[in-house]
Amino acid sequence: MAGLLQAFNASLIRRPMVTQCTTAAVLFGSGDILAQQVFEKKGKDHDFVRTARLAFYGGAIFGPVLTKWLQFLERLKFSSPTKGVVYRVYLDQGVFTPMVVGMFFGSLTLLEGKGVFAAKERIQEAYVPTLLRNWGVFIPTQIVNFSLVPPHLRFVTVGTVSLFWNAYLSSVNAKKQAEIAQEHAAAPDRIVGAVAVAAEKEAF
Repeated sequence: MAGLLQAFNASLIRRPMVTQCTTAAVLFGSGDILAQQVFEKKGKDHDFVRTARLAFYGGAIFGPVLTKWLQFLERLKFSSPTKGVVYRVYLDQGVFTPMVVGMFFGSLTLLEGKGVFAAKERIQEAYVPTLLRNWGVFIPTQIVNFSLVPPHLRFVTVGTVSLFWNAYLSSVNAKKQAEIAQEHAAAPDRIVGAVAVAAEKEAF
């Protein structure tokens, strides 16, 4: 086990992009498995396409973006370690995170084969509550991360916390997807009802 951790640590230093993208893919896929099996109790009805979609998002979209972002934050220079922590957490949670939350719901909607309108609708439904909960989890996490964790391991810290956060995100995304689908399915019935009411009024 110690040898495996040493090899992983060395890989993070030598090949950060590949290692961190692979880690993100595993963590997002694992988060969705956790969401479906523990929170949603799907059992044998597990949606493997959904898990693959989340793993792809983690490895191909989120992983590269987060890797480059953490490298950018590390290059910033500050007059004191305390200022470095404060400004990095501010930039991470005040600038980066609001964009990433929208990117998550938008990207997943498009990967599901839906259009831009559906992506906007899902972002409008889920964005604010997800962002607020994210701040509750990741502001403390990133204070510890930028204060105590070596730069090459900061992605791992985020990833470890994200295993459970990703399970939450996956559940929220699936719930909003189902709610929007139900609303669209009910829309024709509402239109027919409205037309019928209007026709009755005209008859009187």
